[in-house]
Amino acid sequence: MKPLRLTGKALKPSDFFDVVFKRRPVRLSPLAVQKMDRSRKVVGKILSENHVVYGVNTGFGKLANERISASEIEQLQLNLIRSHACGVGPPLSENEVRGMLLLRAQVLAMGYSGVRPLIAERLLEILNQPLYPQIPSRGSVGACGDLIPLAHLALLLIGEGEAFFEGKRLSGKLALKRAKIKPVALQAKEGLSLVNGTQAALSLGLLALHTAEHLADTADLAGAMSLEGLMGTPTAFDEKLQKLRPHRGQLQVAQNIRKLVFKSEIRASHISCSRVQDPYSIRCIPQVHGAVRDAIDYTRQVLFTEMNSVTDNPIVFPESGEILSGGNFHGHPLALALDILAIALTHLGVISERRIAQLIDPDCIDLPPFLTRKPGLNSGLMMPQVAAAALASECKLLSHPASVDSIPTSVNQEDYVSMAMGAALKLSQISQHIASILAIELFAAAEGISFHSPLKPGRGVQKGVAKLRAKIPALDEDRSLHKDFESITQLINGGSFSLKHFISNKLT
Repeated sequence: MKPLRLTGKALKPSDFFDVVFKRRPVRLSPLAVQKMDRSRKVVGKILSENHVVYGVNTGFGKLANERISASEIEQLQLNLIRSHACGVGPPLSENEVRGMLLLRAQVLAMGYSGVRPLIAERLLEILNQPLYPQIPSRGSVGACGDLIPLAHLALLLIGEGEAFFEGKRLSGKLALKRAKIKPVALQAKEGLSLVNGTQAALSLGLLALHTAEHLADTADLAGAMSLEGLMGTPTAFDEKLQKLRPHRGQLQVAQNIRKLVFKSEIRASHISCSRVQDPYSIRCIPQVHGAVRDAIDYTRQVLFTEMNSVTDNPIVFPESGEILSGGNFHGHPLALALDILAIALTHLGVISERRIAQLIDPDCIDLPPFLTRKPGLNSGLMMPQVAAAALASECKLLSHPASVDSIPTSVNQEDYVSMAMGAALKLSQISQHIASILAIELFAAAEGISFHSPLKPGRGVQKGVAKLRAKIPALDEDRSLHKDFESITQLINGGSFSLKHFISNKLT
């Protein structure tokens, strides 16, 4: 792919995902170098004039009043990285770390951090190699940014810590040597500029947002398939009814369902039946799924704004020569948005589990118990519903907001923190669980539809069933479904059930 040039101007979401998923190479543009040089000169002027500036020639946090001599300034930056690299827990994934590398380089390239262009260039050299630092996932409270994860990222720049190179876990020093990258000797403010920011939570959040968009589409398809399997009525999705409550997401979901079940022979076969209304998990799909889509839209706006924000501290203003201390590193905008998305996705999983329960219950519709052709001898989908229930309940626990749980740190200097990283980590788990629940619903709904043969479902649903059946056979008799659900989950995460594959813009 054509290399992405970081200019210090806005980074597009597609750029982020191309770099993280497709390994698009990244370069620092001359324009960004020029911006960074200008802010670096401000730092140099401060040092030459012996002004006192936080993080340049002072200690950090509660130690901000401790003055650092000129001879110790470089050691100060080195000590900062070493002391802050104290994370615990399992390491972040390669994609999560690749996102962090790109996002941190983007902040520096904007030219307000006062670091040499060399720092951003080294981050990009690492990003362009089969190389990434080993970063423990736990330790950030999301204020002063993601200090601990970013310190582990910075360790690799100085040839310390650990890293993965070509899939092997090595010392940072050896990993850089094999990648033919020289370690950096940090100068004034450069260590601080590497660790002050929200890029860990933001990277995880952007990846979860990407998954959430696939989950929203998959949920609409799964809901439409369950509607057909349960021989429900699409009356509740009528455009006239929906327009009387015109939330954007609700209108979109109702339209999606109408298109997916268009020309359904199953619906035509029972259009005059005695049932008037379906359970809420079917009838209220537009209201529930639509609210989730609205939450996704809000989260998208927050994350994309953050992606092109300066989250350093202090911030250098080359035009005026000022260096101002503030709180742009505070992760609360992210924490709230990620908490909202976690709650929203949990609703997708909980309502999906309810539809699975409807499909396997012969009291709900004239289908065999547990969707098995030989009940008793076979248990069919008895236990997959149990698995879905377990996942749904775990998501309820995980969806408790992280952002309401501030805890003071740094001897009360950092007395109100965001817990944005905690929100991001929980959201990542929830996203995985929701994909698994929807995988079970897709399978169950396809089984339910098969019992209505030779009647065909709506055209969009037909395509969805065909996509599923191309990979996963029907359940003629009991078998272990673990691998089947795992395969469907991978299809969901890869966007195979994106609605663009199953519906057209017009009902024809």
